[in-house]
Amino acid sequence: MTEGKLLQSESFEAPDSAKAFNNLFFARGWTDGLPIMPPTEEAVLEMLSYTDRKPEEVVGILLPRHGEATVEKIAINAVMAGCLPGYLPILIAAVEAMAEPQYFLRQVLTSTHGCSPLVMINGPLVTELEINYGYHTTGEGLRSNATIGRAIRLIVRNIAGVPGRTDVDTFGAITRYHHIFAENEGENPWEPLHVERGIARETSAVTVFGAEPSQHLDDMGSTNAQNLLWAMVNTMPGAGTRHFQEFGEPVICFGPQHARTLAEGGFSKNDVKRFIYEHSRLPIKKASPETFRKINVVAAPKWYTDLSDEACIPIAEKPEDITILVSGGAGTHSLFIPQQVNVRSVTKPITFKDGTPVKSIKDFRR
Repeated sequence: MTEGKLLQSESFEAPDSAKAFNNLFFARGWTDGLPIMPPTEEAVLEMLSYTDRKPEEVVGILLPRHGEATVEKIAINAVMAGCLPGYLPILIAAVEAMAEPQYFLRQVLTSTHGCSPLVMINGPLVTELEINYGYHTTGEGLRSNATIGRAIRLIVRNIAGVPGRTDVDTFGAITRYHHIFAENEGENPWEPLHVERGIARETSAVTVFGAEPSQHLDDMGSTNAQNLLWAMVNTMPGAGTRHFQEFGEPVICFGPQHARTLAEGGFSKNDVKRFIYEHSRLPIKKASPETFRKINVVAAPKWYTDLSDEACIPIAEKPEDITILVSGGAGTHSLFIPQQVNVRSVTKPITFKDGTPVKSIKDFRR
């Protein structure tokens, strides 16, 4: 599907050697600090063969720089990240999600808070593109996860903002190199996230969160659902956690073993959300007086006004704001993934330009 496609972006003669080429891109601030693949015209056109959109089509306007994320610019960054061409439809859907106002990309990228876009993928394309959802799901090792995650970072760096000018994260996070995984739908005892959000099970979809690095939740002793949940809810509360200062959308990603224990104990996904909401709470007296005064006035006055020292604040404003996922391999482990406040996750189906769901990446090659 490359016929008639002409590149719109500015081109230039680059050095022949890999070392000189990468030094040039480092100097211009176009990389994430790691070597990149050269975005040659041939490589970009091959990437564009996996979409039916025109190269100049604007997929979304990305804040804070109000950069136009065209299909071609997305493809260029995908090539630089080392993506296979078939990954392009995932990146297009992810950019559509990040461009939605409720996602609040500017807050994700310009805050001193250590968060970044986290991409989660559901549906048949997960298997076809070999995206990791089992053992080592958030780790390194697979080209799909590593390069798609890296491409997202290059896209927001090169189109949405410039580090050092808009990226003032106090510490930063290694997850910015590689913040992506898929749901383990085969071992999920509940409906997967995209189905919960109204998308057909057979349609692949992307969900983008504004996430901090995950916090490990380990419980190898509990043998029933109730005790396991108590271990989870007693681990998450903390006076320095943003969810107890300004709320947001906390994410709990259960490993399959923990998820199975909960489901066999009679807990639906909504039951789990309600339990976490009701019991993962922080006593006001554990916050410093200064912090309490600030969040009392600025962040969540309806929760914090005129409360006694014995009052407790929930991890989210309501149970529906809590997101439950299932991923990873066997083992007594789960993850708590705090989110940036004021950011709402967005789920987008992976489709052709006319909105028809992409059933297989091979459909672009016909």
